[in-house]
Amino acid sequence: MIFTPPPNTDLLLSEAQKEKLYIQLVAQLNKDLTLANESVDMDEEISPINLKLTLQDKIYSLIQHKFAEYLNLLYIIDVPEKDIKALNGSDIADLAEQVSFLILKREWQKVWFRNKY
Repeated sequence: MIFTPPPNTDLLLSEAQKEKLYIQLVAQLNKDLTLANESVDMDEEISPINLKLTLQDKIYSLIQHKFAEYLNLLYIIDVPEKDIKALNGSDIADLAEQVSFLILKREWQKVWFRNKY
């Protein structure tokens, strides 16, 4: 079985729900954010849209005000550097949305593999 990440955040979150792994995805995200000392209050009842927006707000804020912590978070989550470098950073709100997707994609990969193997 090969891991194929969904092409966008909404499909990813929908797939996580369909596979009944959404709560694990939220838990993994919380765990890694806490490891980076950037915890966000997301309980397992958070709706996918609120999860997406909360993460985007957090990333936007880190890019704007705490860039070193932002880089540390990407390192802890293990987002591929080549993926980050491929993004267009001209619009910070847009960048935060794209980075949030990369973070969710990596977290989903961790949860998916843990569940399948």
